[in-house]
Amino acid sequence: MIPDSLYGAIVLSIIDFFLSFVVISGIGFVLSLFPYLNRLGEIDEKKLREGGH
Repeated sequence: MIPDSLYGAIVLSIIDFFLSFVVISGIGFVLSLFPYLNRLGEIDEKKLREGGH
């Protein structure tokens, strides 16, 4: 447990500081995957135009 004192507040701030980097890095990793997901779902325009409804 983290004590309810100035020391506990400092420890909690340090933990929060490092966890914010983890979360931001995770978001960056997910965003870096979007170009690869876009390549997987690539649509051939020529096939779409020939297919019709």
